[in-house]
Parts: sequence; C-alpha cells; structure tokens
Amino acid sequence: MDNNDILIRIRYALDIKDADMVEIFKNDGVELTIEEVRKMLIKSKDSGSVDVEVLDEIEENRICSNAELESFLNGLIIFKRGKQDEKSDQPVKPVLSIKNKQNINNIVLKKLKIALSLTSEDMLDVFNEAGINVTKGELSALFRKEGHKHYKECGDKYARNFLKGLALKNRR
Repeated sequence: MDNNDILIRIRYALDIKDADMVEIFKNDGVELTIEEVRKMLIKSKDSGSVDVEVLDEIEENRICSNAELESFLNGLIIFKRGKQDEKSDQPVKPVLSIKNKQNINNIVLKKLKIALSLTSEDMLDVFNEAGINVTKGELSALFRKEGHKHYKECGDKYARNFLKGLALKNRR
C-alpha cells in the first residue's frame, strides 16, 4: 500500500469529510486546500506504461509524502482527542517517526490506536472483524520499537485488514 491508499482507507473507515481532512492536516501545521486533499484521495496508478489518456489522470493525482502522512496521523490524534497541553521540556514539533518504507504500517497502527483510544482488546476485535486472527503477542510485537528483539514489521496484509475491520466496525 502506498501513502495515498492508506489515506483513502482511513478516510473511508472513519467516514471523514473533505473539510475535516483539511482541518486534520492543519492541526499538525500542514496547510492544504480541499482540492489538494481530493487529489491525494485518488488512487495512484502504476506508471509502467503511460499513454496520453492516462497522463491526464496522473497529473490529477497528488502523491502523499511520508511527512504529510505522519502530519495527517498526528492531526487525527488532535482531531479525535484534543490538543495536548504543552510542557516546557517537550519539543514544539515531534520528530518524524516514519524513517523508511518498512515502518509506515507500524506507525499507522500505533497512531490510529492513540487517536481512537483503542485498547489491545479493541484492536484484536477489529482484526477479527476483518477475518484475521492476531494473538496478543503478535500485536505487541507490532507496537515495539524498531530494533527491539521482538519487533515485528507490520506487512500490508495486516494494515489493510485492520483498516478493513475498522471500516466494517464503524460503518454499521
């Protein structure tokens, strides 16, 4: 999954309106217009063989960078839980957690857990809703710090099914 696909799936699962998407980005200091957000919400096309008709569609698409995705997730936490009181020893803007392509899904799960105030049991229920059986040990391995001996990289299958389960649970 690419960042645009993750945004699309989160938006669908949580039923977020375009205006709210703009506000969520703004919560973490990223100023986007509704048109720019809508362009991010277009599924990316494979750019292998490009013909003239597809070229127009590609120009309509706006690629969501890792920094923008993380800003969206941080903004979602503020949107759902409110702004946190700033402490004097805390940096104004947190350091970006998404360092490489491999840890994006882990960060997405962590930040959605925080934003939606989910417990581990809630997350296991969401996975079960999508038809995936995840144990508590596997789930805790996904939340470990990268480099920890029990850290497990979250594959696209887990992330995709978590977002699917979230959509099934929230859209009933």
